[in-house]
Amino acid sequence: MPSSDARARFEALKQEIVKLGFVRPGSLLRRFMPCGNPACRCMGRPPRLHGPYYQWTYKIAGKTRTIRLSQEQSRLCEQWIRNHRRLKGLVRQMERLSLKETDRALGAISRS
Repeated sequence: MPSSDARARFEALKQEIVKLGFVRPGSLLRRFMPCGNPACRCMGRPPRLHGPYYQWTYKIAGKTRTIRLSQEQSRLCEQWIRNHRRLKGLVRQMERLSLKETDRALGAISRS
C-alpha cells in the first residue's frame, strides 16, 4: 500500500494539473529576416533585418509544422507552451512517485 505521504503528494500533483489551463506543445521562435530585395536595408552593411516575426513550430507525424503568428498570438502561445512544459514535468513527477510506491508495494507482495 502506498504511504499516506505518497498519496498526499500524488493528490497535490493532480491538483496542480487541474489548475494549468490550455496546453500547446512545440516551440515559439522570434525571428528577424532579410527580404531578398538587393536595394533594401536588410542587405546593407551591417544588415538591418525585418521583424520581429513570431513562429510556432511543432512536429506532427514526423513532419515539422511551422505557423507564423502575430505578436498577440505569440503571447498566448507562450503561456500555453509554458503550461505544456509544466504538465509534462508534473506527469514525470507522478510517474516517479508511482514507480517508487508500486515497486515498494510489489516488493511487499513478493516477500509474503
